Amino acid sequence: MDLFSRSWTALRAAVADLADEDFARPSGCTGWLVRDLVCHLIIDAQDVLITLATPSDREPTRDAVTYWEVADTPPAGDDPLDALTVRLAAAYEEPHLLTFHLDDVGSAAGRAARLADPAGRVGTRDEVLTVEDYLSVYVLEWTLHHLDLIAYLPDAEQPPAEGLTRSRELLERIAGSAFPASFTDRDALLVGTGRRAPTEAERAELGEPAAKLPLYLG
Repeated sequence: MDLFSRSWTALRAAVADLADEDFARPSGCTGWLVRDLVCHLIIDAQDVLITLATPSDREPTRDAVTYWEVADTPPAGDDPLDALTVRLAAAYEEPHLLTFHLDDVGSAAGRAARLADPAGRVGTRDEVLTVEDYLSVYVLEWTLHHLDLIAYLPDAEQPPAEGLTRSRELLERIAGSAFPASFTDRDALLVGTGRRAPTEAERAELGEPAAKLPLYLG
């Protein structure tokens, strides 16, 4: 629960530190500008609020690992929600409107997470998870999107170290194998999710598991 809050607070702070011109820069999400990614974060925050307000008395059907749908090909860019996100981001026109909305809805999502019972059960995407597992999913989501946000902003603050470590652990469990110890947590996440290609040396270190990478998480 604390790690969710730290990761989310750090990501929102990174957005707040952006200059207006940064919103027109590319992000680490293929085909999305930074403004599109920030708009996506608003939608994510709304999802957190909706899910935490959707309790369930059913047994959990997924956990923080099995929640993810894993594809072996990158998104084609033709998903209707992705297209809507780009149009919606453009409609904000001024960056400060995006940051205001993210701060408003994002603060509420953070408060809701702090107040939630970790052992409670919630429903999302026709599945049931414990609150603890659901928020763990978002530690990985926030950490990856923090890396996306600053992909072309080399002086920006990195995600919290503990969030990177926890996200790497989750990704390794999703992949079914560990990354080499020589990989930093950041590099394991970038290579493992296809955000950058491995170098020849990294590919050699990965060995047989390299054939399973990258993992495209949805």
